[in-house]
Amino acid sequence: MTPDLSSLVLAQGGGSWITFDVNSFLNQFWDNTIDGLSYGSIYALVALGYTLVYGVLKLINFAHSEVFIYGAYATWFTFYGLGFRPGATPDLPIFELIGFLLLALIASMAVSGGTAVVLERVAYRPLRKRKAPRLVFLITAIGASFVLQQILFIWRGGNPENSIRLLRNDEVFTIFGGSVTIVTIITVVASILLMVGTDMFVNRTKFGRGIRAVAQDPDTATLMGVNKERVITLTFLIGGLLAGAAALFYMMKIPQGASYQGGFILGIKAFTAAVLGGIGNLRGALLGGLLLGVVENYGQSLFGGAWRDVVAFALLVLILMFRPTGILGESLGKARV
Repeated sequence: MTPDLSSLVLAQGGGSWITFDVNSFLNQFWDNTIDGLSYGSIYALVALGYTLVYGVLKLINFAHSEVFIYGAYATWFTFYGLGFRPGATPDLPIFELIGFLLLALIASMAVSGGTAVVLERVAYRPLRKRKAPRLVFLITAIGASFVLQQILFIWRGGNPENSIRLLRNDEVFTIFGGSVTIVTIITVVASILLMVGTDMFVNRTKFGRGIRAVAQDPDTATLMGVNKERVITLTFLIGGLLAGAAALFYMMKIPQGASYQGGFILGIKAFTAAVLGGIGNLRGALLGGLLLGVVENYGQSLFGGAWRDVVAFALLVLILMFRPTGILGESLGKARV
């Protein structure tokens, strides 16, 4: 008798530890695709911060995940300051709702952008002045990540803040049976607009030319009149602003509230997305984020929820085996106008 491979369970010690459920994968294919694009949009926004900093400084800013989570706390406190509390979602007129979300977006982007700039000035600029080796930058980035985490822990404690929702996640329409909600629409559309805007800024503006010049050859760019330190600060600021926007969408999406460790896994996945698309490539960060969000949802449905993160990182290893520079593999310094 041939076994049914559409729903295979491997067991160890009497308990299942991995499934291979093709039926679940097929039945939830469109729901997983749509939801994966939503999560992938958030990964891509955070990944842009990693790829911008790496493109200019050849630095992996592992503290960028904390820049993101500071924006999440800013979103939560903005909602709280406006008088909203955890619990039932309020029934707000559409214009009031838009106004409150825009206020939260501005606050989140401002806090994350400010955190990124302070991080650059306090942690990285003194090292550049002393011409420290790259390994020192990497260790400093990891240390700065823990410092920012502990500041939040000392201030707010280890428990996540109770979630505050302003927007009900109602279904708007379906695609091949897959549910498209209002939160998904806002997240995907706003994220893509921000990413397209960032790409146009870098490739079509004077400041963007400065960023690409420093990324390609910082010494020559300085001789040509480009203020390298200003460009580096601008790069961190843009990455922080995008992380702040991602933080608002993250708080709208997840059922839990902000947590001092909440940025760690998401930051690692965003870095994975940046490497997957081609580290230092803006469009690669978008592609890598969307692909990662979709594939990890497929993996969760096929192999079980515990394997969601494993599938995401296995995808990275698989892609890099065949294309070590990532899918697009073009650095910021070589980006075409």
